[in-house]
Amino acid sequence: MSRVCRGTAEALVALAEGQVVGIPTDTVYGLVIDPTREGAFAALYRAKGRPDSVPLQVLVADLEQAEGLVAGGVLPRSAKRLAERHWPGGLTMVLPRAPGLGFELGGDGYSIGLRCPAHPLARGLCSEAGPLGASSANLHHQRPLLTAAEISEAFGESVPVVVDGGACGGTASTVVDLTGDEPRCLREGSIPWSVILEVLAGS
Repeated sequence: MSRVCRGTAEALVALAEGQVVGIPTDTVYGLVIDPTREGAFAALYRAKGRPDSVPLQVLVADLEQAEGLVAGGVLPRSAKRLAERHWPGGLTMVLPRAPGLGFELGGDGYSIGLRCPAHPLARGLCSEAGPLGASSANLHHQRPLLTAAEISEAFGESVPVVVDGGACGGTASTVVDLTGDEPRCLREGSIPWSVILEVLAGS
């Protein structure tokens, strides 16, 4: 079984060791890794039973941390406008990745999905450990798990540490692809697509 804890000390140690950690967010529980640690990416995908062609998103502590991960070191105007309105919160933006970033996330290697969660524990971990590769806490094609106890039971030793933040029953984030000439909705979640378009129309 996983070790269920209240604070982040054990989580920080596990992340530094390349292990998978379960954490609460403002939407659903997530499984996170330090994407710079060798073997961490493979461990997360083994735990979920998920094909590695499906990329991880990256959780960040703030706008400054996000800008260090994108091409050119500055968010495009459209992304910055969305971030100012909906970060922290349920918005994931897919943007061109900074060349030579060295994160193991899966996918095409040229783009990166960024989210700043509206949960102090998640942002605190990102502040201390750096940006975190993340996926929802569920087995592939199954429902997201809503409590630390459910994660511990479902994943056991493959997720050695789970931080208990109470029940998470929110809706998954809305995912917006901003890598092309026009924005694309990859997933409509907690923020309606119509609201995203209204914000972008003002940029």
